[in-house]
Amino acid sequence: MQLGLIGLGKMGGNMRERIRRAGHTVIGYDRNPDVTDVKSLAELVDKLEAPRTVWVMVPAGAATQSVVDELGDLLQPGDVIVDGGNSRWTDDEKHAEELGAKGIGFVDAGVSGGVWGLKNGYALMVGGDDENIAKVQPIFDALKPEGEFGFVHAGKVGAGHFSKMVHNGIEYAMMQAYAEGWELLEKVDSVTDVREVFRSWQEGTVIRSWLLDLAVNALDGDEHLDKLKGYAEDSGEGRWTVEAAIDNAVPLPAITASLFARFASRQDDSPQMKMVAALRNQFGGHAVESK
Repeated sequence: MQLGLIGLGKMGGNMRERIRRAGHTVIGYDRNPDVTDVKSLAELVDKLEAPRTVWVMVPAGAATQSVVDELGDLLQPGDVIVDGGNSRWTDDEKHAEELGAKGIGFVDAGVSGGVWGLKNGYALMVGGDDENIAKVQPIFDALKPEGEFGFVHAGKVGAGHFSKMVHNGIEYAMMQAYAEGWELLEKVDSVTDVREVFRSWQEGTVIRSWLLDLAVNALDGDEHLDKLKGYAEDSGEGRWTVEAAIDNAVPLPAITASLFARFASRQDDSPQMKMVAALRNQFGGHAVESK
């Protein structure tokens, strides 16, 4: 099938390639002239045959709103917009209502996979009506990992991004636990090879995970993370997860503590945040601050 893809950055560019490898036609637009296939959103829409499917992969908030607004004026009834960025679920509900008044479908897709998605596939959590999901399903099938798992129609509009938000909240807590354990191991005199302790956990232990594998990758490149500053950003989903927990009276002590630990990293050169920063760089290509 044909797909218009807007936003060809670290994830969007790899998604375009993976979808093309699956045999689909992708027309991509990006403000970077070195990677874009067309010069404008209008040209992208003109090159797609109706009914059109357009996937938006740009930063959440104002950038996504601007693109959705412009597409709402360019597309026709029966077309579908997919928001694959990290938008807040309440924005999804607003977009679906506004686009629905014009006969344009809307699907929200939480996407996990970072810079490794081209090779390993992307975990997809989507929300929306069955009819709109079905129109995009060939693209979801192309992006997901091989095998039974990696895709879920989580529920109605907003459910995809809400699920991805919770996923990222759990990710915060898992990274924090590895970071705290790493700092304690580094602190004591009796443990002389912390990197190999982490490596030994990769098989046979209950805490083995892809995040642990990435921690070992980071330590192989910088054994004591001496090159990194102990500073880690939060990209929004952790805050939203804690806010949703408050709204629904659900206790989230581990996730909440991991979010506040990131705030603490902005006050001191935190050893734990070196590991969190290294992990974010490993799986998502997120920027790190060097000393």
